[in-house]
Amino acid sequence: MQPSSTFRLALIASTAAIALPTAAIAQAPAAETSDIVVTGLKRQYFGDTPVKEIPQAVQFLEGKLLNDLNITRLDTALELASGISKQNNFGGLWDSFAIRGFAGDENFPSGFLVNGFNGGRGYGGPRDASNVERIEVLKGPNSALFGRGEPGGTVNIVSKKPTFKEGGSFSVAGGKWDTYRVEGDYNLPITDTVAIRLTGAVENAESFRDTVETRKYVLNPSFLAKLSDKTIFTYELEYVNQEVPFERGVVAIPTVAANGTISYNLGAIPNTRFLGNPNDGPTEVEVLGHQAQLQHDLSDDWVVMLGAGYKDTTFEGFSSDPELVLSRQRIDNDGRTLSRQRRYRDYSTTHMVFRGEISGKAETGSIVHNIRVGADWDKFEIDKLQTRYRPSAADQSYAIDIFNPNYNIAAPTPITPVENSNEVQKAWGIYAQDQIEITEQLKVRFGGRYDHFSQNIDLRLNNTNPRKSYSKFSPMAGLVFEPTSSVSLYASYGKGFRPNSGVGFDGQPFAPEISKSYEVGAKFITPDGRLTSTVSLYKMKKSNVLSTDPLNAGFSKPVGSADSKGVEFDVNAKLPAGFELFLTYAYTDAGWATNVFDPNFGLPILKGDPLINIPKHQGNILLFKNFAIGDHEAMLGGGVSHVGKRLGETATKFFLPSYTIAKLMGSVTINDQFKLSANVDNLFDKKYYASSYAALWVQPGTPRSFTVRGTFNF
Repeated sequence: MQPSSTFRLALIASTAAIALPTAAIAQAPAAETSDIVVTGLKRQYFGDTPVKEIPQAVQFLEGKLLNDLNITRLDTALELASGISKQNNFGGLWDSFAIRGFAGDENFPSGFLVNGFNGGRGYGGPRDASNVERIEVLKGPNSALFGRGEPGGTVNIVSKKPTFKEGGSFSVAGGKWDTYRVEGDYNLPITDTVAIRLTGAVENAESFRDTVETRKYVLNPSFLAKLSDKTIFTYELEYVNQEVPFERGVVAIPTVAANGTISYNLGAIPNTRFLGNPNDGPTEVEVLGHQAQLQHDLSDDWVVMLGAGYKDTTFEGFSSDPELVLSRQRIDNDGRTLSRQRRYRDYSTTHMVFRGEISGKAETGSIVHNIRVGADWDKFEIDKLQTRYRPSAADQSYAIDIFNPNYNIAAPTPITPVENSNEVQKAWGIYAQDQIEITEQLKVRFGGRYDHFSQNIDLRLNNTNPRKSYSKFSPMAGLVFEPTSSVSLYASYGKGFRPNSGVGFDGQPFAPEISKSYEVGAKFITPDGRLTSTVSLYKMKKSNVLSTDPLNAGFSKPVGSADSKGVEFDVNAKLPAGFELFLTYAYTDAGWATNVFDPNFGLPILKGDPLINIPKHQGNILLFKNFAIGDHEAMLGGGVSHVGKRLGETATKFFLPSYTIAKLMGSVTINDQFKLSANVDNLFDKKYYASSYAALWVQPGTPRSFTVRGTFNF
């Protein structure tokens, strides 16, 4: 059940009243450090090792850049990162992406972090960017520190925190399709040692999609207190309430030839066409989360950090989904009648985590050790109820004509239970890492993590209670050589794992995916930090990928494997004459490494077949010019994004076409307090498709749109 509106307002008011935070933030340049400094505040897992000394590729997306581009969501921000590709977003209800070709479990959102806490677990809806200070894309295997995860990399969001300078900003934006957004950020020092900050956003928007309208409220109060010269405490709350219609996008009309081959007609209907049922109403997502961290300096070189997090999410609503089983589908027969199911979902999650770490420096002769030792514990509970109305193949009473949709079809009640379960995952882990400075030019890193993971699943439909537990060790090693002060060469290796969801024919949870990864690269950073560049080459492989059980039809088994290799290149430069350049490129070759069968429909997958939604070529270029108009500061810029052809449905020949889109943006400062900005996305109104899960579930890209925003600083 969702909290009432009265309860929500009371909760927000009481939280804002009691949340009193502490010390000041001074962000060091991205070229010099991977640490955000808040009066000496460090972050667990990360430390303060300079970026050029880290044996992995790291990319930063600063909040200023996101603001200049009027980016308000995480999925849009990650389009700027090399090697990240969009995946099936579950009807627009969560963020899903692949890093270097590997996407994780399709049944859950992608597992991004917020201040090192797992922020992607649960059903929190598309992540808003109003509280983003910086997004860090940490490439390569990170399981040696963070624990279970994908080998491609980790996305960490650094949230805005209180400072000791009073002020803030308030912005109002409007755009195409009656899109309106109000965003605020206010920072208030209470005393010399205590400060609070409140950020939030309200957004209401129609869409280029017929009948689709969304609403969103986001609130993030935070508190920072300097308890002593050596001790800092921070707390922040996250509240989100979103209403988003659940919809599967448009269709590529399948035609089955006499020999059994299938061809697809993508683009036969406008990308504006909504194929769900407007009477389903929105799916409502609600989030209430807390993070608290305590740091104490033991000495000039050693620090201890403690943290705790708690987060509840809920997800409830109806949807009308195109039927994917062709034997039940009419559209492949007449080219216009789309058979549908109707579903009701009521999902909720609770996530609790505790963590601690001690880090510092030690010397053995002339060799310096940068040591990090920590432990964490978490509990994640998932409660899922799903019911369905699924008509027979002969019953087309709930079908929709894709060329002449009738939105007044009676909505049948989904009463057949298809999912009713409660799963509790518990895990604890310990980790250690030592970055050894052998000389000023040569550093080596060794680390490892031991995890114990358990699943307890209550399958209420058949009254079974499968359980599983296992332990894994994830090692990593790295080497950095700096021939000059501006150039560093690195190599790294790591292993990792990620739990699989669900149970097999034997009624037991699956064994986890196992991965290993290799990476080499080079970084160039000028002494003044005005130009940073990284080129990296990598190779990864994972096994125990879920596929059809070869001996038990209709069941899955972790018998598949996949690999990915590629090259990435990033440049971020402040050029002469006020120009700024942001350039990324990625070549990704990701595919199946074994002959298996698709776990959803049992279709054959051949070794070498590509992974879904992964383009081989992907790139972005942004160029800004900062200049003056009289006494007014101004900016004008443009950009081009390219995404190559991608597989659109596993185990088929359906591909999404490549696309290239352009954008323009500009701003002018009217006075010391007011700034006016505008941007145009998809400048040439390119018709394109962002991602898909199947030929009948294709997410169309947004046509040309514009936004105008006024920002008042105080």
